[in-house]
Amino acid sequence: MLDDFFIRALLAGIGLALVAGPLGSFVVWRRMAYFGDSTAHAAILGVALALAFNLSIYAGTLLVALTMALVVTALVSRGQAMDTVLGVMAHSALAIGLVAISFVPTARSDLSAYLFGDILLVGKTDLLLIWGGSLAVLALLVWRWQRLLTATLNEELAMAAGIDPRFERLVLSIALAIVVALSIRVVGSLLISAILIVPSAAARGLARTPERMAAHASLIAAISVLAGLWSSLHLDTPAGPSIVAAAAAFFAFSLVFRRN
Repeated sequence: MLDDFFIRALLAGIGLALVAGPLGSFVVWRRMAYFGDSTAHAAILGVALALAFNLSIYAGTLLVALTMALVVTALVSRGQAMDTVLGVMAHSALAIGLVAISFVPTARSDLSAYLFGDILLVGKTDLLLIWGGSLAVLALLVWRWQRLLTATLNEELAMAAGIDPRFERLVLSIALAIVVALSIRVVGSLLISAILIVPSAAARGLARTPERMAAHASLIAAISVLAGLWSSLHLDTPAGPSIVAAAAAFFAFSLVFRRN
């Protein structure tokens, strides 16, 4: 069954959707969309380093994404304005990554695949990494769920309960970096934030509890993967953008059926 490229692509997308729901919900609640963009844009630099030193794409993007997440977290903790830091880091990382990748001849022809993803070329090894990483991040979020939620809702209340909001923010940053590394082959660096944010934004008005919102977001992401792959197969559209477009359609419908 796994010899069928469509089945492999579908399994990869569903694996990513499982973790995109709960992690994307925290990104929406904490208004970390721009943080996700910064980490995702840095993935291009990771691709360049991986190709230059003959490393795994996942290893290169994970290393750079983790570095970006830790640097941004450290700068913000020192009192730097979040929007300024993210603006500088996001555009600088993307620019440096594009410059660096121009020095790797083998990567120039595949640049669009790294920017927008190419889920139809996912292999069995990619599937193992995507599912293994997604389940690990999902387990981490389930384990820290109540602490993360408390720190997200009210930092003062979290501190009173003995929870360090900075540590919980670091946990989310690391989880986000891992998912960025996993997503580079599926939707590409420019659309990673979208697959996290759009399904969660669509689920926000359809659920009354945080847990239901996370579950609904995962379901919307999974259906978006299926719809995007179907349109890519039958309408000859790019797979990654098609998946995000399907999620955007869900968001539009959610505005109509939003709970009061």
